[in-house]
Amino acid sequence: MPKKGGKIPDVAQETQAHCKRPKLDTAGSPPVLSFESPASLFRSLISPIEEEVFFRDYWEQKPLLVQRDDELVAAYYQSLFQLSHLKELCSQGLYYWRDVNVCRCVSGKKKVLNKEGRVNYMQLKKDFDQKKATIQFHQPQRFKEELWKIQEKLECYFGSLVGSNVYITPQGSQGLPPHYDDVEVFILQLEGEKHWRLYKPTVPLAREYNVEPEDRIGSPTHEFILKPGDLLYFPRGTIHQADTPHGISYSTHVTISTYQNNSWGDFLLDAIPGLVFDTAKEDVALRTSIPRQLLMQVNTADCTKKLSSLLRRLADRLENSRELRSSDMKKDFITHRLPPCLGCDSEPLTPGGKLPKLDSKIRLQFRDHAVITVEPDQENAVSMRSPRCMPGVGVGDTETHMMGTEDDTASEDGLAQQSHGLRFPLSYLDALKQIWSSNTVNVKELNLTSDEEKENLALSLWTECLIEVL
Repeated sequence: MPKKGGKIPDVAQETQAHCKRPKLDTAGSPPVLSFESPASLFRSLISPIEEEVFFRDYWEQKPLLVQRDDELVAAYYQSLFQLSHLKELCSQGLYYWRDVNVCRCVSGKKKVLNKEGRVNYMQLKKDFDQKKATIQFHQPQRFKEELWKIQEKLECYFGSLVGSNVYITPQGSQGLPPHYDDVEVFILQLEGEKHWRLYKPTVPLAREYNVEPEDRIGSPTHEFILKPGDLLYFPRGTIHQADTPHGISYSTHVTISTYQNNSWGDFLLDAIPGLVFDTAKEDVALRTSIPRQLLMQVNTADCTKKLSSLLRRLADRLENSRELRSSDMKKDFITHRLPPCLGCDSEPLTPGGKLPKLDSKIRLQFRDHAVITVEPDQENAVSMRSPRCMPGVGVGDTETHMMGTEDDTASEDGLAQQSHGLRFPLSYLDALKQIWSSNTVNVKELNLTSDEEKENLALSLWTECLIEVL
């Protein structure tokens, strides 16, 4: 815990060496954020750091601090979420635990001060002012369209779910004890100032959240103050703690996080079953029986040699086929990702314009949201998921994004069915790839055997608003 009323220590020389502090040239400030494409959004988010430099020198390696003395950036960040927004949001029906956590770090431990049921704004403000409690607001993109736009573009950019939380901490207080997370973290400072301390990971690229006692984490490797418009990135596993200094009425920041359970290990756990399934159909070695009573034995050393041999056969098949299919990871992503942000007042997507004919020229819409899937258990089918299948396209319903519910298990079959999207024979795969990879394509030039198939494919995609006719 920081000492009350204590002076914030100067940044150490080690911090200068490991945590770069570029500043924007305010005389020629670039646009705050660019929404032209997912890549342009990310580049503008980390500006002036170059995208290549970020992934070469910082991603999964070390923190990056970008300090911006720029009123335009600070004003834009402040528009994303403010303490003053809470009163109106509470009137819309927020609930403790689901939408809001109220907590404070006491003697190195997190103390939760949540009430039960619906959040009363006056009680929330009382806990904030009198108990110096931090307000943690879960997944604000459900209520803030600008955050929805940012996170939707970042999900397209990373190909991974992107969540967020807002933290509002009064002066002289700290909400959470030192801990590390299982996500890549981007901090955007919105209001006030926040004093941060980062420490060397005890578990690099951690796979789970954990609190670390202060006597174990040593001295900070980085220590600094975030001000409105500043951005901080640090890899999963980075131990961190933050407090609002005395003399600053409060601090508001949004944490944008991604790449949870998105490692090579996770991908192998997801993809290997499909590889085994496909290989076993052609390789009799994988269809031979395991030894009698193997499952009852304690010492299975002899069988590890056989298993190693089979794994090498799988590796050989993978080298030759160069195809490794993700199943559950892809399904989870395309089912739960944010839909395109068309505006809260937009109407639901409906087909429009000219019907596609054999002589039509067509173009794929929502390329970043169109996913072609061939699943291991669907031998003769290929599917393309339409953004129209996503909940909330055009009507602003993002209420379930990154929010687990009690109905998740009950609705699993429905979500799985939704994630399939449009289903076609496997013979349509080349034509779908052709549409996905081309800027424009003529219907009559699709890689299908008959004109009827070409027209039917184009019409199916048009009906789901996946293509437009030029």
